[in-house]
Amino acid sequence: MFDPIPEAAAWAIVLLPLGSFAVIALASLLSSSGVRLWRPAWSGYLTILAIAAALGLSIWALDSAIQNDGHAVGFAPHEWVTVGPLTVDIGFRLDGLSALMLVVVTGVSLMVQVYSQGYMAGDPGYSRYFAFMSLFTGAMLGLVSASNILQLFVFWEMVGLCSYLLIGFWFYRDSARRAATKAFLVTRLGDLGLISAILLIWWQTGELDIARIHELVLGGAVAGSVVAFFAGGVFAGAAGKSAQFPLHVWLPDAMEGPTPVSALIHAATMVAAGVYLVARLFPAYALAEEAIATVAVIGAVTALMSALLGVVMTDIKRVLAYSTISQLGYMMAGLGSFAFAPAIFHLFTHAFFKALLFLGSGSVNHATGTFDMRRMGGLARHMPVTFATMTVGALALVGLFPFAGFWSKDEVLAVAWDERPVVFWALLVGVFLTALYVGRMLFLTFGGQYRSGEAGEHGHAPAHPHESPLVMLLPMVLLAGLAATAGFTNLGHGVEHLLAGALPAEGEELAAEPHFRFGIAAASMAVGLAGLAVAWVVYGLQAVSADAVARALAPLHRLLERNYYLDDLYEGVITGRLVLAGVAQGLHLWDRYVVDGVVNGIAQAAREAADRLRLAQAGQPQVYGAAVALGVVLATVIVLLANP
Repeated sequence: MFDPIPEAAAWAIVLLPLGSFAVIALASLLSSSGVRLWRPAWSGYLTILAIAAALGLSIWALDSAIQNDGHAVGFAPHEWVTVGPLTVDIGFRLDGLSALMLVVVTGVSLMVQVYSQGYMAGDPGYSRYFAFMSLFTGAMLGLVSASNILQLFVFWEMVGLCSYLLIGFWFYRDSARRAATKAFLVTRLGDLGLISAILLIWWQTGELDIARIHELVLGGAVAGSVVAFFAGGVFAGAAGKSAQFPLHVWLPDAMEGPTPVSALIHAATMVAAGVYLVARLFPAYALAEEAIATVAVIGAVTALMSALLGVVMTDIKRVLAYSTISQLGYMMAGLGSFAFAPAIFHLFTHAFFKALLFLGSGSVNHATGTFDMRRMGGLARHMPVTFATMTVGALALVGLFPFAGFWSKDEVLAVAWDERPVVFWALLVGVFLTALYVGRMLFLTFGGQYRSGEAGEHGHAPAHPHESPLVMLLPMVLLAGLAATAGFTNLGHGVEHLLAGALPAEGEELAAEPHFRFGIAAASMAVGLAGLAVAWVVYGLQAVSADAVARALAPLHRLLERNYYLDDLYEGVITGRLVLAGVAQGLHLWDRYVVDGVVNGIAQAAREAADRLRLAQAGQPQVYGAAVALGVVLATVIVLLANP
């Protein structure tokens, strides 16, 4: 046990990555202007050093939260700005929830940055990449430690900006630009709900501090309808960031960014932000039955819908992308079933095995030059470390004993069985589908014979696949260890007790008590093994033709390949026809005749007034004297009229 962390050290967790971003950005700017004082490799070293230091401080912060039984450590907020009745404070909230998230974000980010040393070697945007990654990490750390909802929103938007910059990192590719724009616009749509919720709660309570909002909501000082609308608006923002149906469409396209970026986005930063936000404001949901039921239903629908899509994808990163959406739906369904602590515990374990799987996909791309699983095969012989670590991550994702996913997934199922049986059955079907697409991924990638690969992200196609360098393998091995053992940290419900301490006393009573049921765990294991067995028969033994199955289920297969036609609806109908034909034209006319008209009119009036006033500046003293005398007379008259 350490002494409690001081506030300055806690703030350093956020400021270290932000500082490394500032240094790299300034050095890169000087280098581009001809001042050669900085080597690109130093950008990676500085980022790793800053995030490693932040991880050390995060562990100290977690220890402080443990000593305080998960309750908030009392750091007083600091006044930031006051405008009329609005006073905005900034503060660092340290409790069991934020402390756990700090360790997850810094730990996974550190592994990703080390891995990136090998994966991004030779890329012309090397320094820019690490600058953005530093900013991304710092923004997420600021988000999870914010003490008030407006401060959280500032970092929330920074996370969205960084995702745009990193998804579109290779901006010279049209697909990357389009994917970045799509992610930005779809998440902004959800953010309209979040900013509306912030305005609503401040209008009704005059408060932005999260702890005070909890007190007012739980104390009955806020009307139930206001709480419901507030929770609904917050969930809209969370659904955008965490890719919940129907705002999930941006996440698969986000695979256009570098693979380490995908690992960070899908494991510990952007998509985790939405789940964290719902958990942070859980008391509002617990008191608004309509809102929390919506979270449960949307989460269950997302989990099932995305798992089905994962079964038909041929790009390994897209399989993992839909897997992420499905698991996020799982977490949201857990929160909607009052499984507060189990859902966040699943977020904790998921971060390690999903980061591992994405880094593994980058490793096989490094060896084969492709993400298309149909061009892989036989890699188990050529890449034994990658194969072993990805297998560990896959089994943890399925939720088999003793891997990490087993412990967190089954506790969500146990609570859902008690609270929302329909959600339980939906999630159990999701377990089977998860095992099916995970098994398919493993057999297509590592089984059979090598199928030649092709030119990939870095433009090369190795004739003979090879294992990745040590700098890429070491983070994967460490993450595999966490994917295998992280579940044991909750023996005796220690992690869940820590998380429960983050809730107010009244809010803790509203959350379902986590528990483990052997029968549910056994059923979940059996379903997962059944899914792996089906994948083995179809893709391993090839006893059943996958093409024959696709032809037999042609309508469903076509529906899944087209993503339920949602992209056609959004891009072809809504934005392509309705918006361009109607709204966009109306906005164009408004901008041209109203906005430009007002601006141009003011400018024209100012120019004409200046032309007339210019005549008064004739250089004649008598004119100036007359003007002064007239001004004195007018001032005297005004004073006498105001004070007769």
